[in-house]
Amino acid sequence: MADEMTAVRLHGVGDLRVETISRPPGPGAGEVLLRLLAAGICGSDLHNFQTGAWIAHLPVTPGHEFCAEIVAVGPDVTAWQVGQRVVVDSRAVCGECESCAVGETNLCEQLGFVGELCDGAFGEWCLQPVERLIAVPDDVASEVAALAEPLGVALHVLKRLAPHPDQPLVIVGGGTIGGLVALLARDMALGPLLLVERNAERAALLERVCGVEALTFDALADRRPRLAVEATGSAAALKALIDSMGRGSRVALVGLFHQLAELDANLLVEREIDLIGCSVFRDEQREVMARLAALAPALRELCESPISLEAVPARYTSLIAGGGARLKSLVVPSVCDAKPSEEI
Repeated sequence: MADEMTAVRLHGVGDLRVETISRPPGPGAGEVLLRLLAAGICGSDLHNFQTGAWIAHLPVTPGHEFCAEIVAVGPDVTAWQVGQRVVVDSRAVCGECESCAVGETNLCEQLGFVGELCDGAFGEWCLQPVERLIAVPDDVASEVAALAEPLGVALHVLKRLAPHPDQPLVIVGGGTIGGLVALLARDMALGPLLLVERNAERAALLERVCGVEALTFDALADRRPRLAVEATGSAAALKALIDSMGRGSRVALVGLFHQLAELDANLLVEREIDLIGCSVFRDEQREVMARLAALAPALRELCESPISLEAVPARYTSLIAGGGARLKSLVVPSVCDAKPSEEI
């Protein structure tokens, strides 16, 4: 195995570079060495690039949504074997705080993430502790498996919102999480599904794949829905959504905001509107593994063609500018070498 590897490294706000660096050492106790098969670019990756908000040290290799192959195991590792494919629970939790003690690990007081606290997936190899590993079913392609992490976030949103069948559900923002919420809601026979999305191509894609009805905030206000997901992180969109909601509404917030949002608190009081925060996931990433094979055809339609590690910085720029109709950009270290069964 070569002593060097290609990796995408974040050196500071707005400073992302493709570099040749030393590959990780052999795994120690409780660790495995992973070879990247496929990874997704997440909105939080872009948020870190723009703000540096959650980065613990620099430079760091970003990327936390990924599928990989075990290429070496630590001396005490017996439950995992070389050659197995896995996804990684991206969360790093303390296991000792009050939230962890009651199983609310997504609310850990010391919560951190792969690609922020430690090097992540945008490199050819990485080391991970075995407690973060989740086995990938044999009938699930690697690029599809890499979507288990954002699907876990989407499932957590639906659990927090607790919609009833046949109750209209509004999704504001047809990006990765909003689109995956729509996909899971369709798979769970929820809805009808209403979508507010300013990218017309993306709205059309989600109409075709997920069966949503695309509409504007003005049209939404005429319906006064009572269930909604805010997945844009836009203060203006959140205000418009709350203005449109009916009495006794519930709004799940999952978008990452870049600025403070000013809300009409009296409107929340008078209409008894509940705002529900949704942070990452608990066990939902593991739960969605059983759904991946059935969801694979739709997931393929929602993803861009895979790009190489070398193309990641340019894709960051494109995504920040709002380019593209698809929901997810996937990274494959050697795109031309991808097996047909693993192609999106």
